[in-house]
Amino acid sequence: MPRMSIREITRNFKDIDKYDYIEIEDKKTNTIKGIIVSGKYLDEIRAIIKKVIEEKKKKEIDEIMKFAGIVNGDTKDMSEKELRKYHATKYSEK
Repeated sequence: MPRMSIREITRNFKDIDKYDYIEIEDKKTNTIKGIIVSGKYLDEIRAIIKKVIEEKKKKEIDEIMKFAGIVNGDTKDMSEKELRKYHATKYSEK
């Protein structure tokens, strides 16, 4: 796994073509800040990132939708126990 700092990348920019990917390292903290990926893998990496972002958004929306019935008025005049039972049956079917 080749690692380069920002300084090394800017000084030796032509060396990037030698690798499929390079990890960008912060030399002071010795942590990885990101990666540079070769252009030949661009479409594959883009698809993976898009899929991960979509899954994250879907999960967040699902969490929000648990409470949407309260806002829409679907659960009007229900007791707490009735609400719990209603949501348990509604969201356990997924």
